[in-house]
Amino acid sequence: MTPMIGHERDEAVLEQVCARAAACAGDVAAIVESEIRQAFPLHSRDDQRRLAQHAVARLVGLGDLDVLLRDPTVDEVLVNAGREIWVDRGGTLTSAGHLHGQRVEHLLERILAPIVDARLADGSRVCAVLPPVAVDGAVLSIRRFPTEVRAIDEFTDADGEAMLREIVAARCNVVVSGATSSGKTSLLSALLSDTAADERVLVVEDTCELAFGHGQAVRFEARPVLADGPPPVTLADLVRAALRLRPDRIVVGEVRGDEVLARGQAMNTGHDGSMSTCHANSPLDALYRLETLVLQAAPTWPLAAIRQQLQRSIDVVVHVERNALTRRRSIAEISEVVVAPASEAAGRPTVRPLATSGPSGRLDIVAALTRRRVR
Repeated sequence: MTPMIGHERDEAVLEQVCARAAACAGDVAAIVESEIRQAFPLHSRDDQRRLAQHAVARLVGLGDLDVLLRDPTVDEVLVNAGREIWVDRGGTLTSAGHLHGQRVEHLLERILAPIVDARLADGSRVCAVLPPVAVDGAVLSIRRFPTEVRAIDEFTDADGEAMLREIVAARCNVVVSGATSSGKTSLLSALLSDTAADERVLVVEDTCELAFGHGQAVRFEARPVLADGPPPVTLADLVRAALRLRPDRIVVGEVRGDEVLARGQAMNTGHDGSMSTCHANSPLDALYRLETLVLQAAPTWPLAAIRQQLQRSIDVVVHVERNALTRRRSIAEISEVVVAPASEAAGRPTVRPLATSGPSGRLDIVAALTRRRVR
C-alpha cells in the first residue's frame, strides 16, 4: 500500500499547488490550505485536509515519509535505490510504494543540514548512505523514537520475568546482547523502568534511543566531531561527568567501539546495577566481542587483565532474538558470567546459563542467580 495520493490527476495538481505555495511568503500551512481549496473545490473537507497535509510535508517536512512516521504501528522507514519505500512493522518488512515528486537526496539535505548528528527533532534516528557509495541510489533509514516502554513480560514468560526482576533488584551489572533490531534497546528500557523510583540513573548514549519511565533519570548524549563546530563530547567524557553527579546506576548505551572503555569504567567504579547493550550472537559471544573491542581501543593492555576486568564487572548477559517465523522479539537466554580463578587469569570467558528458551518458546530456568551486588 502506497502512502501517496492515489489518483494521478491529484498528484499532478498537488505538484502545482506545492510550486505555487513555495513561491509565496507567509504561513506555509495557511497558504497550502487556500491553494488546496481552490485546486480541489469538489473534494470533501477531509480529502482537502489530507491533500494539504501531503503538500505541507513535501514543502517543510519529509514528504511522503511523514505519513508513515505518524503511524504508531511503524517501527522503521527505509528508502532503497533513491525511491523505493519499505516499512518495518513488528519485525516484518513490507513495501510502501515509492517517493513521488521528491528525491531522497533533497530530503536528506533537509534532515542533515540542521541536525548534523542525524537525529530528528522527535528523536527518530536517521542513517543514510549517498551515491556514489550507494551504487543504485541513496539509501535512507529512519528509526522512530519509541514513545511507549514495553513491559518486561512482553519479552518473556512469568518465570523469565521473575528472574529479570531478581537480577535488577540484586543490582547485577547487565549486558543485553543480540543482533540488529532484535529488541536490545527495548528490553534495556524495560529493565531500567523496573529500577526503584528513588534511584538516580545516569544514562549515557551515543545517540539517544532509550525510552523509559523513571523520575530520577538523567540523560546525556555524545556530540560528534563537527566541521568548524564546537569540540566533540565523547562517551568517555560523559561517563566521567556522570561519576560526579551522584549516580546510583550508570547506563552506557550500545557498545560498538572505543566507548567500551567508558562502559568498563562505569561498571568498575562501585556503581552496581549498571547496564549496556552490544551486538552479539550469544551471551558468550558478547564477552568475546567486548574483549575484542577493548583490545582495539587499548592494544597495549594485557589480555589476561582485560578478561579479568570483564569477568568481574559483568554479572549477567541477557540475549534477545527475533523469531524468524513469528517476528516476535523475545529473550533467548539469560547467562551468568563465571569469574575464573586468579591462577587462570588468562582463561577464556565462561558463562553459566540461568535460563534458556525451550522448543515451546518458554524460558526454562536451569540455575539460580548467584552473583549479587546488593548493598
